[in-house]
Amino acid sequence: MATTPDDKPLDAAATDPKALGWMQGFPPASKVAVTFADGSFREFPQSRWGFSHYRQFMPTKAVWRGRGPVSELPRAEQDLSAIPVTVADGRRITFGQALSETYADGIAVLHRGRLVYERYFGVLEPHRPHIAMSVSKSFTGTLAAQLVDEGAIDRAAPVTAYVPELAESGFGDANVGEVMDMTTGLAYTEVYTDPKSDVWAMRRANGTAPPEPGAPATSLLEYLTTQRKQGQHGRRFAYKTVNTDVLAWIVRRASGKALSDLLSERIWQPMGTEEDGYYTVDRLGIEYAGGGLNTTLRDLARFGELMRNRGHFNGRRIIAERAVDGIARGSDPETFAKETYPTLPGWSYKSQWWVSHDPHGVYMARGIHGQSIYIDPKAEMVIARYASFPAAGNVANDPITLPAFKAVALALMG
Repeated sequence: MATTPDDKPLDAAATDPKALGWMQGFPPASKVAVTFADGSFREFPQSRWGFSHYRQFMPTKAVWRGRGPVSELPRAEQDLSAIPVTVADGRRITFGQALSETYADGIAVLHRGRLVYERYFGVLEPHRPHIAMSVSKSFTGTLAAQLVDEGAIDRAAPVTAYVPELAESGFGDANVGEVMDMTTGLAYTEVYTDPKSDVWAMRRANGTAPPEPGAPATSLLEYLTTQRKQGQHGRRFAYKTVNTDVLAWIVRRASGKALSDLLSERIWQPMGTEEDGYYTVDRLGIEYAGGGLNTTLRDLARFGELMRNRGHFNGRRIIAERAVDGIARGSDPETFAKETYPTLPGWSYKSQWWVSHDPHGVYMARGIHGQSIYIDPKAEMVIARYASFPAAGNVANDPITLPAFKAVALALMG
């Protein structure tokens, strides 16, 4: 990681990918090359280029937008950059400074369905998809919640009712609801800075990290069958991405469709998106549901507005109101509190969404390095943000991001 003399990461201006010349030239010189094989596409500051160009590093599968018209996002532009924000350490900064300090690649703010603020930084452009990281999980969870509402999936049913291949794994005695809300008891670890953590074995299986030299080829679904149980299911929240990919396996079985096709038919086409999205896929073409979705910023904002409107968007009912309301209500904060999330006191996790239980009813889709959809029903506001924050865990940027988003909500409410 590129740092200053006091061992702090270089700031947003110093790591602007255009200024640093990443991937410039035909071919680019080795000193500015960003590649998959050496992992530099996800290392800061190369990540500021890599996160906007994922399809150049690994196989992908499109989420087709269809042939229909693009849904309108009416504009009522305001310059929100000067809104004052008091961040967690007591400093007073502006919203514009908050975006810089959290290495935003793009930000879109919708108020009452109107696009009031849109900015792009680095190499991100309106037409270019950006990796959503674990914001992908909330798309999977929403599809699953819709299938539950339709009766195609039973939350109380055992996982093995849909995926018998998992009978001998740690998921063998878990139910679907425990997978949806991440209350399974599994030995799997997700420590992004530890190369021995299970998350790296998962990345090699799902195709987002190079295989180990000489290791036999594997795949995502094969990897899921190797998970071991640790503790009891249903007792506590524990954030483990393997849950999402098991949920996606259930969704595929219940719907009879690939995840990318189901997302296209159920959400992407009805929303009237501007561009195709795409998933990264493993060697068998299976989508990485837990963190492989790439979308444009505006289409991410459209999804947030669909949820804010309780499943209604583009003049039509897309997701059942009951399904969205069930997500927004959240689950048991006491179950969530057993896991340490110092920046999210009183929150819970429901159907792959993070729920605040605050007076505004805020809930979020969240991904490492600062990806987010922030929905504030009381303020009638949605914020979609793509970023390339140097540290993976959002505990590093939440102290700035969450007060900044709240300050914008209050300002828009007047």
